[in-house]
Amino acid sequence: MSHNRLTVGFDADDTLWQNERFFRLTEARFAALLADFAEADHLAERLLEAEKRNLDKYGFGIKGFTLSMIETAIEVTEGRVPSRTIREIIDAGRDMLAHPVEPLPHARETLQRLAGRHRLVMITKGDLFDQERKLAASGLGRFFDAIEIVSDKSRGTYERVFGQHGDGAENAVMIGNSLKSDIIPAIEAGAWGVFVPHELTWAHEHAEEPAGAPRFRRIAHLGELERVLAEIG
Repeated sequence: MSHNRLTVGFDADDTLWQNERFFRLTEARFAALLADFAEADHLAERLLEAEKRNLDKYGFGIKGFTLSMIETAIEVTEGRVPSRTIREIIDAGRDMLAHPVEPLPHARETLQRLAGRHRLVMITKGDLFDQERKLAASGLGRFFDAIEIVSDKSRGTYERVFGQHGDGAENAVMIGNSLKSDIIPAIEAGAWGVFVPHELTWAHEHAEEPAGAPRFRRIAHLGELERVLAEIG
């Protein structure tokens, strides 16, 4: 690591605040609505297929999830889904867009201590309006030097962001709960990747830990981050 100022990137959903929990609760609500047409496990499989199929059309986030629920409901009922059920699915999506923002343990204190010592950049993907809403409601935005809301996360994303808001990926660290989106592509770009597991992770984000990568670290919670930054910075 050079002596340039370290740029520290943070994922938002399920790294700084709770998110996947609301998707799981809504999926349970969806299963109850369609209980007469499909078993919960089968419905979950069909919904995941629809979400993956629609990512390049709707992107990540609640709006795409809601449209995928409607599409799945039409498919599993062979077009016989009642209009009131469609209405309830739409209401469930709207409820998600209004859910409270609950920062995860150690998030606020860690950001407060790191602000000013490093360049802090939030790098999150999803619906622009919803991510902006959650950021505002969290009260965490004031700790960041830059906010990047992106359509997806890839090696190129981290090369661009860490080049624009820092001294390049080699002088940057990315912290997140998704190995697939936050850690592996950041390491591929030349940055450090610090994995903070969350108890709930969307199936689409699962990947194997790059355990042999010299720039990979794993911590139990954000309270351990300062120690890791001190070691690598």
